Amino acid sequence: MQLRTYQNKDRAKLIQLWQTVFPDDPPHNDPAAMIAAKLAVDDLIFIAEQDDKIIAACVAGYDGHRGWLYAVATDPQHRRLGIGRKIVRHAMQQLKARGCIKVNIQIRSDNSDVAAFYQSLGFETEPRLSMGAFL
Repeated sequence: MQLRTYQNKDRAKLIQLWQTVFPDDPPHNDPAAMIAAKLAVDDLIFIAEQDDKIIAACVAGYDGHRGWLYAVATDPQHRRLGIGRKIVRHAMQQLKARGCIKVNIQIRSDNSDVAAFYQSLGFETEPRLSMGAFL
């Protein structure tokens, strides 16, 4: 398995992975639009590739104060093999190299399996209310 930064040749495979892993995502999370918007800002999209297939991906962000992980996905056939853990750690290392000292992630409150995964990586539930507004 190779961990690396996204390249334009990955576009179709990454879109397919996200559509597989997040089939019920709302329209504002359209994978093609998300890739374009992210690349307009920076290149913090990380890919785990094996045998010419994208088996995991993670989008990260850093605003100079906090880091964020977005759209972390592992192909269902490759789960429970440590690949998700490796790509999250890789993204966190890349953020740390940019000066980031804290990384945040938001997950759905009813997703206990994913919560346990992030807790195993050192994330803790914080007393926050997450709010958002569409522009």
